[in-house]
Amino acid sequence: MSVRIGLGAGLLPGTTPRSFYRWVDLCEENEVDSIWFSERLVGPQSALEPMTAMAAIAGRTERIKFGMNVVLLPLRDPLVLAKECATIDYLSDGRLLPAFGVGALNAPEWRATGREPRGRGALADEMIDLLVRLWEEDGVTFEGKHFCYEEASIAPKPVQQPLPLWIGGSSDAAIRRTALRGTGWLAGIQTPAQVGPVVQKIRAATAEAGRTIDEDHYGAGFPFRFGSWDDEPIARTAKAYGRFAALDPKALFAVGDAQAIIARAREYVACGISKFVLRPLADSDEDAYAQTQRLIEEVLPAVHT
Repeated sequence: MSVRIGLGAGLLPGTTPRSFYRWVDLCEENEVDSIWFSERLVGPQSALEPMTAMAAIAGRTERIKFGMNVVLLPLRDPLVLAKECATIDYLSDGRLLPAFGVGALNAPEWRATGREPRGRGALADEMIDLLVRLWEEDGVTFEGKHFCYEEASIAPKPVQQPLPLWIGGSSDAAIRRTALRGTGWLAGIQTPAQVGPVVQKIRAATAEAGRTIDEDHYGAGFPFRFGSWDDEPIARTAKAYGRFAALDPKALFAVGDAQAIIARAREYVACGISKFVLRPLADSDEDAYAQTQRLIEEVLPAVHT
């Protein structure tokens, strides 16, 4: 099992394109494994759209991988999404890490778009089947409850064959979806104590289905900060996270020095996690850059295996 740390762009202040690309260059030029974008299609908080942001990074970089954490399938069209993923993977020479979910019941996108969240799991399953076939086959004919395709084909195909397909979510349905269709699993806003049982359930369900998921393909993330628990970005982020999940920030965040961050990562590794999406807690672009620089210098050498 190889342990690798990627970074999430979801909490970056990101006030200017220049500051964002400077941060991307820092990750590219060092040992950061990957960059991840959260799906936040509506809301007052600044958030880059994942597919277009990854396309921009594909043209900016040559080494680093990138993924979405996670794209909400019910808000997308499967043919367009399949084409976008294939194009980005092709242009990046195989560096895309696609991850998909169904969205929480309280996600603001449902109310904003007038969509009904009920039935989103069955819709997502149908979409995943279509995505995989479009990435791998020519002339896809499909008739389901939600979609009907006749001789649909996309080109170019993804460079990665098969293209990775990570699943988000911890419900029983998400565990089944991962076991039956996924090649990896990515946790949400969850502590090590919450993540461990899900990993075990996925392993059991995967074995029951007669499939395997690589031990390297279990991921989780947490916010970090070199500093004090009294720092303003911590309270702000804890409040924002509280709208989605009831949790104790001290059981999730890693705050203090490098050893505090390393210790938190090792808690997840003990639960079966090997891939990380860490999010710098910062109050300015310069602060985010400095937090990332310290992570690269003080944490990555101790955690990467």
